[in-house]
Amino acid sequence: MTHASTLTRSAVAEPAAQGRVHATRVAAMATALGLFLAVRLLGVATLALVARATTGRDALGLLGRSWDSVWYLGIASHGYGRIQHPHTGVMFSDMAFFPLYPALVRAVRAVSPLGGGASGLVVSWAAAAVAACGIYAVGARLHGRAVAFTLVLLWALLPHSVVLSMAYTEPLLTAFAAWSLYAVLTGRWLWAGSLAALAGLARPNGFAVAAAVLAAAACEVWRCLRERRKVSHRLWTGAALAPAGWAAYVLWVGHREGNLLGGYFAVQRRWGSRFDFGQGSLQFVRHLLLHGDRFVFPMTMVIVAAGVVLYALLLADRAPLPLLVHSGVLLLIVLGGSGFFESKPRFLLPAFPLLLPLAQALVRTARARPWHATVVVGALAGLSFAYGAYLIVIANMPL
Repeated sequence: MTHASTLTRSAVAEPAAQGRVHATRVAAMATALGLFLAVRLLGVATLALVARATTGRDALGLLGRSWDSVWYLGIASHGYGRIQHPHTGVMFSDMAFFPLYPALVRAVRAVSPLGGGASGLVVSWAAAAVAACGIYAVGARLHGRAVAFTLVLLWALLPHSVVLSMAYTEPLLTAFAAWSLYAVLTGRWLWAGSLAALAGLARPNGFAVAAAVLAAAACEVWRCLRERRKVSHRLWTGAALAPAGWAAYVLWVGHREGNLLGGYFAVQRRWGSRFDFGQGSLQFVRHLLLHGDRFVFPMTMVIVAAGVVLYALLLADRAPLPLLVHSGVLLLIVLGGSGFFESKPRFLLPAFPLLLPLAQALVRTARARPWHATVVVGALAGLSFAYGAYLIVIANMPL
């Protein structure tokens, strides 16, 4: 017979132990967030120095009001309906931009004294912080804390990571994507579907998150049927919610355009964006190789090619299915879509699982040869900060 005092001590010790584990996890995530913020602050400081030295412009102004952010801020202030005709026969409509980010910017403006650009930065910076925590959670779940810290660091040091400090939608999409994928990995289907639906309201390529949730849900349903287990109603509900946000906006634009299923895609074609199985991209690469062009374009080719290699490594590592589907759909959009060629690296920012093989390799290197890992991180930081400043201040090209 077990003594009563022993039961009492065990009952007290178990919650205390769980509390310590939870506190340790929170502290580790806070450390990852601090690492991310430190890296991005250094990147913004570099941008500020370059901007002041070359153009005399304010870095926050550049980050808050550049290219697509101007469109989002216009939607936040005046709603949809703006059309531009920059060239004869070209019509750019703001309905190409999904609604969640401008809605959040409008909400921040409503409850604070901040202007549009500052409100956009608040939303983006907060979303980037939430995304960094989600990326850490996924990495820690799969490979432990060391890989998770490194995964966050590598994401913060991507060549196009300056976008994470801009009034753009990639941080928002990545935040929903990371936590939706974490919810799938931990079997929280309602959270996974709800977050995927929000991701679908953030960006056109947000449906990659829904595809990941649906693929994982389909595998779980098949497993339940094979094992003759009941499929949870939470799984069915999560799977149904996942594509709802993306589909709702596409259908709303189609209704506005008078073509329910094709209206949104017609709007995108007017921007020059369409999925043509890579034909437009290949033509552009051919022009680039034969005639040469700005530094941004060769760099774009290198980054996209690196994305393909990293996806092959992710497949070789047998990563979980939702991560493979999420990253694969985003990579497929980049490879098969036409439009602004220089924006392709930005579209890969939410595909953070591609960095898992690099994170694992860098952790192994750090344990065996710490100075080698330090040199690699230093080189990545130099490239990220310098190239980010070049993109915003000097290149004068759409991101």
